[in-house]
Amino acid sequence: MAKGKKIVYFCQNCGNEESKWLGQCPACKEWNTFVEEKVVATSSKTAKGSGTARREVNVVSLSEVSADDRARLKTGILELDRVLGGGLVPGSLILVGGDPGIGKSTLLLQVCRHLAEGRGVLYISGEESLSQIKLRANRMGEFCENLKLLCETNLDTVRGVIENKRPDLVIIDSIQTMYSEEVSSAPGSVSQVRESTNVFLQLAKGLGITIFIVGHVTKEGTVAGPRVLEHMVDTVLYFEGDRHASYRILRGVKNRFGSTNEIGVFEMRASGLVEVENPSEYMLSGKPENASGSVVACSMEGTRPLLIEIQALVCETNFGMPRRTATGTDYNRVNLLMAVLEKRIGLHMSNCDAYVNIAGGIRMNEPAIDLGIVLAIVSSYKNRPLDEKMIVFGEVGLSGEVRAVSMPKQRVLEAKKLGFEACVLPQVSLAQVDDVKGIKLIGVKNVGDAMGLI
Repeated sequence: MAKGKKIVYFCQNCGNEESKWLGQCPACKEWNTFVEEKVVATSSKTAKGSGTARREVNVVSLSEVSADDRARLKTGILELDRVLGGGLVPGSLILVGGDPGIGKSTLLLQVCRHLAEGRGVLYISGEESLSQIKLRANRMGEFCENLKLLCETNLDTVRGVIENKRPDLVIIDSIQTMYSEEVSSAPGSVSQVRESTNVFLQLAKGLGITIFIVGHVTKEGTVAGPRVLEHMVDTVLYFEGDRHASYRILRGVKNRFGSTNEIGVFEMRASGLVEVENPSEYMLSGKPENASGSVVACSMEGTRPLLIEIQALVCETNFGMPRRTATGTDYNRVNLLMAVLEKRIGLHMSNCDAYVNIAGGIRMNEPAIDLGIVLAIVSSYKNRPLDEKMIVFGEVGLSGEVRAVSMPKQRVLEAKKLGFEACVLPQVSLAQVDDVKGIKLIGVKNVGDAMGLI
């Protein structure tokens, strides 16, 4: 081996470094995640007797620091601004992840289109050629001259271009294609991804440039590379949804400048991603009429109430072991709610298959949809449809009680806006919504009271 090089082992899940291969990572406890990489060992020896130069640092008290609330840059896409917390913060580093073909590059190219009017924007692609980017841009419309393109994967070259051009916005597509000649491992490895992200972090903070980096995802749905990648950036955004469907959901997983509970809903069209201004109406489109096992529930995503359709199908099993399936919600939560129905209500479903689905492909884990799941299961089991103009929400406990949920008034107002005439909610939450007129409010204390509606 060449002098100055050594072999180390990196955990692909968390980035932990070890001198030898281990079956289980001692940091994150994952199995078979260590990979071998060659790194250059740098020497820190100084000449004998020479002094060590120390950089002066300025330590200040918290009271001396002025809170500079700089104006955010509006991307021109309201749903993206909502997830970011109001817009782009200058000098921030944003990671965008998602499955292949979900629309990451399309969304960022649309951001470039809006921000290029009056600002310098640089789109750096390591995966597509200039002609491929041009073909996608032609489908979206006209672009101004301030948008500059660069197809390059060498990290030193990219860094030099950014320092020379000093744009306001930089797009890196993708971080896995960037490589530094100082790191001997292959592009996309743990060392290369960590080094590249560190360089872009220094550029963003030092020059005040907003940088988007696109990250590939693993089969588990997490960003490929070390977990330290998500710790280094300021914001982590994930694209969710089936790439074969027309809808897309942008969810903030980490955000140092805003809330992580907001979501943005988009629809993929030939001209690009289009914002869905009323997600509730979009999710309920195509809802069947007078069908058993169909219930409209309300869930909160940040400050936005979202009405969703919960479907359940309960039928007799043909095998000794009944089958349970949950799509769009927690499988174990569905089993727990079915156990509550059997114990507290006496609804015996031990010989029945049960399938629960949240229509539209969206995934919801909020406890407020518990009552909707319970009523959908009971409605399908008894083959009796619920009122089409009624929504439900509430958390169900192990004793069968219906517990209060957050922001009930916003949920009721959203249902009223979409034309619903009745709302089933926890009895303890009635006092918070008693001033809402024009919709019938039905308070329930337990699942037994709710069953009386079927």
